[in-house]
Amino acid sequence: MYRTGTKVVYPTHGVGWIEAIENKEVGGGPQAFYVVRIIGNGMTILVPTKNAKRVGLREVIEASEIPKILAILKKNDLVISSNWNRRFKDNLERIRTGSLFEVALVLRKLVLLQKERSLSFGEKTMLENVRRLIVSEISHASGIDQERARALVEQAVGNYR
Repeated sequence: MYRTGTKVVYPTHGVGWIEAIENKEVGGGPQAFYVVRIIGNGMTILVPTKNAKRVGLREVIEASEIPKILAILKKNDLVISSNWNRRFKDNLERIRTGSLFEVALVLRKLVLLQKERSLSFGEKTMLENVRRLIVSEISHASGIDQERARALVEQAVGNYR
């Protein structure tokens, strides 16, 4: 169970913090919820405490994990499915796990694919979202600003901009 003030990551939305833990009546009984405030956009998400792990809510990675994330981004050894629909679903499932390692793999796949051909609108949007998620979490985990974190990520993937 997380405490108020803990920095957490909510899959697909990014880094936030536990603003409060509230009890609400749901389905005829009391249920505890984490009130998570997403730092990047101020959005508030209510997460049932008993389902937090299932939905992928987790603490921000340790700074010691950042080199592992960057190593994933540096690799150039992927086989990418040619089926757009299958590829998109696979990437979305990886993002929803909440694991930054899986999100890094998605970013790497999309960057490599972008070097071969133009991405669909959905994949371009996904690329920007996963980039934002990774940069934000690296920034919060290491205590560096977003621009420096972005530079680390871009350097790792070969300045793909």
